Amino acid sequence: MEAVISMINNIFAFVGPLSDFLWDFPTNFEWYANIPILGNLSLAIIVLVGSGLYFSFRLGFMQVTHFKKGVKILTEKRSVKTGISPLAAFFLSTAMRVGPGNILGVTGAIAVGGPGALFWMWVSAFFGMATAYMEATLAQIFKEKKGDEYIGGLPFYGRKLLGNKVWIGVALSVLYILYALCCLPAQGFNVVSSIGRMGEIVTGTTIDSQSIFYYAVSVIVVVCVAVIAFGGIRKVTKMTDKMVPVMAVVYVLTVLVLIVVNFNRIPYFFASVFGGAFSPDAFFGGVFGTVLAQGVKRGLMSNEAGQGTITMSAATADAKHPCEQGMAASIGVFLDTIVICTLTGFVVVMAHCWTGPDAEAWMAMDKLPKFTASVAEMTPGTAFNSVITFLVSLCFGLFAFTTALGMVSFSEIAANRIKKSEPFINVIRGLALLTMAFGIVCNLAGLELGNLWAFSDLGNILIVYANVPILYVGSRCVFRATKHYKKQDGTPFTSKVAGRDDCDFWDEKARRKE
Repeated sequence: MEAVISMINNIFAFVGPLSDFLWDFPTNFEWYANIPILGNLSLAIIVLVGSGLYFSFRLGFMQVTHFKKGVKILTEKRSVKTGISPLAAFFLSTAMRVGPGNILGVTGAIAVGGPGALFWMWVSAFFGMATAYMEATLAQIFKEKKGDEYIGGLPFYGRKLLGNKVWIGVALSVLYILYALCCLPAQGFNVVSSIGRMGEIVTGTTIDSQSIFYYAVSVIVVVCVAVIAFGGIRKVTKMTDKMVPVMAVVYVLTVLVLIVVNFNRIPYFFASVFGGAFSPDAFFGGVFGTVLAQGVKRGLMSNEAGQGTITMSAATADAKHPCEQGMAASIGVFLDTIVICTLTGFVVVMAHCWTGPDAEAWMAMDKLPKFTASVAEMTPGTAFNSVITFLVSLCFGLFAFTTALGMVSFSEIAANRIKKSEPFINVIRGLALLTMAFGIVCNLAGLELGNLWAFSDLGNILIVYANVPILYVGSRCVFRATKHYKKQDGTPFTSKVAGRDDCDFWDEKARRKE
């Protein structure tokens, strides 16, 4: 087994350096890095934040002006015959967005870039709300009907917008599936390790990672994901409809209790975040690039705005107008980063464990123990600590479980762009499950797949560079759709409204109403 893992790590040894190069480009060239202020901004940051800024202005800051309308759409009661409701699609996307990155990403960003990184996560999320609106609206405009479901997303609108070439849809589908396969090993292990941590808290003993308990839990986790995922999108959404509200509410309430108990540290939190983001030394020195990069990079890891990876869920909704799901996607980014990531940031910064002699340990891959160390510091020597740590571990496990479900399901939707046959879809589902199970076994054996996990960062930036240019190509369609939606004149959305002739689903829907 060790020989296999060693071989895999060697094969993928190039992934980490390549990922870092693409995220840092062109700041890794001296001529560019020497440019004042601009030399701190990588192309990835310019593309993500710049695109969000541009889309925000062009859309009239929809993320603000139509925020209330988006909430109203999500709270409406709707019965649907095909696809799922906008709220169910929102929960499905949230299952992917609100994942371990909401804890690991924030903890890692603060460990590397300091509290100021959290401010730049807010900035990237605010403008990312507009980017999420763009990609979700495109997913709706070009969605397709398959039986009693809708399918769509990046591989579908990418193909339509780039000349309707088959190979483009296939390439984008393969890119997402590879991305999901490289992320699933960590998700599976995160579920198992969090259950193990909860078991230790309840029993008061240390449980060996190679014990029967861990192996039994591993089998149960894989079987549960398999049963749900092989049931199709509707079965997955039934689970996410139940799990997402629970995990979000439990996490928010748990962290709010911590903040209230330590309310005297709140001023320190805001001083650290804004001071770290805007201090002269940070802004004009090399630290600024690190702080900004960590905020944007880990913000993307968490809310996924601009990646196109959440667009598959947006397409599954039975929306009355494409822009409805765009607004729902925008609110998803708000919930993920402005609410949940901020709460994580409160705990990490207020506990102040990320500095000092042990600071280097916070750069390690395993950030959950670092986060629970912050929890312990905020509830020192009390039984209350065990309760809070248990709840945090529970939420972390649910975050990872729903993310795994989302990745398997979205891989299924992406696979439909390659071939819509059920046997092929089952092969993709099975491959995803095997990858997740392989990751769990490797971790239980104490073996590291670090280079393979680095693929998630590489996948993030590759999908961004693939998706964002496509958003610009399709921006005219979204701007026209938004203008039509704001008019609210009762006319149906059609290809003509979007300035195209290939929005087949919406044309057919308009004909049925005539």
